[in-house]
Amino acid sequence: MSDRVGQIRARLFVALAPTELIVEDESHRHVGHAGARDGRGHFRVQVVSAAFQGQPPLARHRTVYAALGDLMQTDIHALTIDARAPGESR
Repeated sequence: MSDRVGQIRARLFVALAPTELIVEDESHRHVGHAGARDGRGHFRVQVVSAAFQGQPPLARHRTVYAALGDLMQTDIHALTIDARAPGESR
């Protein structure tokens, strides 16, 4: 597991106490992509947390961005988010 994946997981666990969390580094699929030339990565996050209960999708994404904080500026170029409350299906 990359250090970045570990940092993302740690921040999401602290902020959201998820019941399910999958973090995938998809940077290898974007080699040469203009936006990734600065070394930041592409990631996919699937997270299930009670923190999302009653929140619309945009608010859920903002909650994830807030949890990741400065990583969004220093380590993450692109982030695909699947954020659900417990009991919600994909």
